[in-house]
Amino acid sequence: MREEQRASDERLREEQRAVRLLPLPGPGETPPRVLTIAGSDSGGGAGIQADLRSCALLGVHALVALTAVTVQNSVGVKGFHEIPVEVIAGQIEAVASDIGVQAAKTGMLASSEIIATVANTWRGLGLAETVPLVVDPVCASMHGDALLQPGALNSLRSELFPLATLVTPNLDEVRLLVEVDVVDDESQHQAARTLHALGPRWVLVKGGHLRSSAHSPDLLFDGVDFYEFDSPRIDTGDDHGAGDTLAAATACALAHGYPVPSAVEFAKAWVTECLRAAYPLGHGHGPVSAMFMLSAEKTV
Repeated sequence: MREEQRASDERLREEQRAVRLLPLPGPGETPPRVLTIAGSDSGGGAGIQADLRSCALLGVHALVALTAVTVQNSVGVKGFHEIPVEVIAGQIEAVASDIGVQAAKTGMLASSEIIATVANTWRGLGLAETVPLVVDPVCASMHGDALLQPGALNSLRSELFPLATLVTPNLDEVRLLVEVDVVDDESQHQAARTLHALGPRWVLVKGGHLRSSAHSPDLLFDGVDFYEFDSPRIDTGDDHGAGDTLAAATACALAHGYPVPSAVEFAKAWVTECLRAAYPLGHGHGPVSAMFMLSAEKTV
């Protein structure tokens, strides 16, 4: 049994060594900056906590505009408090005007008012023309708890999607946003086309929730061409924060100037290893873990 465990550990280390990293800043060199506009997870598994872990371990400086504070643990979300919209706008303005932003991502936005504030602030600062924006349209927690007020879906579609460089819905969010039930390759392509018609430059329809498949097929679409990113499904129930981690890693790659397909390819490999390194926590679902990088041999 010990020999089998040692062999398994060595295979894991080999897989982790194969993950190519983003360029790391030298000592004293200012790294690229990524702004996460999202909610806080008191359990530390998802939200800005997951974003900050990936940014730090990828050598990117994370900026934060907090939108909501959730009361949650590994079992579920007990409630949340929205940050006042003037504070959200102020956070974005403060960091963008002083520190600068090379890419950004959104997560939990909670309400139509917050979505409108983020969109108006983004346009008002002139960031829509210059800074890649990844929109992760968070509607509910992995436990099914609502993280978006009723009626806010229209705001996501009409106000934020047209500003997005990339939107990254999972299959449950696809169903809510465009009423397409993705069950196979054909319906996944249909969903990508329907979402792209809402205005984002690129759409990534994630297949992680396609539980009937032995693989996790993600489909990227720019209105003309499709790009497929597939990986074997990792057999784990500890997948809290996977969507946040994928979006954050994509934003990190975009901050380095990667084209969108390359950024998504990198992020797909990153989140797959984070899933492989996921650990149990509490009585529910544990988080995916970027901390595999602390023991993995780095390659650039």
